[in-house]
Amino acid sequence: MPREEFPREPTGHPGQCLPHDANSSTVAPASGQQPTAALSSSGRPRIIALDVLRGFTLCEILFANIQLIANHGTAVVTQPMGDWDPWLGLPIFSLLFGIGFTLLLDSAADRVLRPRLVLLRRLVALLAIGLAHMVLWPGEILTKYAVVGLLVLLPSSWLPRWVVAGLAAVLVPVALSGGGGPLLIAGLFLLGSALVRYGVVDRIERSVRGPLLVGVVFAAGAAAALWVHAQVKTGADPMQPSFPSSLADLLIAGVVVCALLVLLGTPLRPVLRAVFAPLGRMALTNYLTATLLVLAASRILGLPVGQSLHVAFLTAGAILAAQWLLSALWLRRYRQGPLEWLWRWATWARSRKG
Repeated sequence: MPREEFPREPTGHPGQCLPHDANSSTVAPASGQQPTAALSSSGRPRIIALDVLRGFTLCEILFANIQLIANHGTAVVTQPMGDWDPWLGLPIFSLLFGIGFTLLLDSAADRVLRPRLVLLRRLVALLAIGLAHMVLWPGEILTKYAVVGLLVLLPSSWLPRWVVAGLAAVLVPVALSGGGGPLLIAGLFLLGSALVRYGVVDRIERSVRGPLLVGVVFAAGAAAALWVHAQVKTGADPMQPSFPSSLADLLIAGVVVCALLVLLGTPLRPVLRAVFAPLGRMALTNYLTATLLVLAASRILGLPVGQSLHVAFLTAGAILAAQWLLSALWLRRYRQGPLEWLWRWATWARSRKG
């Protein structure tokens, strides 16, 4: 999945050790506050909150999709986590994708003559990865992200930021009225892009007050939407999500994001970073290998992952534990995961100025 760390050039390879120099240190803010980010390999501060959010969402997505993967499913038709399953993965990952895309565009503008060509190559590479992944699981999301990115996110980079924010404000409610789909992905992509262009992302770790206030507003809105949904639920098609229920799910996803940002400003920050950041920094590798591991568990080991929710949850927990351990060990020696390196190489090959 998308990341905000991009090296200057596609030099080296996954088997090449990288020195633990200044690029692995923390940055102390001028205000004397607690350090909030490590330096990326390009020398710009990492936003640790994005790694934590990405890792947390990766976990939720596996729990929500594991039975679909095992059964070769193509869409969520029942809530795999119970009678009421908060819809977290798609909104948060879509928002993070828009954020990562725009951070990369800003970075590429300082390094190459044609920064949008870099983004074009990145999206085309993602499309190729997604199409290969689709052979294993038709319900995978990377192909949709790549297509929507090519049709919406890349062209939006020429628009003023107020237009991007306005389009997001229009597309999201329109998409919710229709039950979501690619239009919602486009709206959340644009929202993430606007958050970067308005400087919100650069400030998300400076204070807990903002996320706390926004989270309270989102929680109140979700409660109101759920109340409205309960009033109109009778007689509605249970297979067709209503606007209030879709809005509630989206707002709950926002509450979760705000809650994590608030917790990152507390003494729990080291715990959250240790648990989720390794998964988030290697999100693409972990997302794709999770499919292989789920299929191996169900088809080679014969576990009833697709039939038993209990087995599915235990399998998902075991997969995430293994991925966390491997990610943590890998990142002690290398700056990024193997598939992240491959995606970076496809993005930056022969893209230097001059």
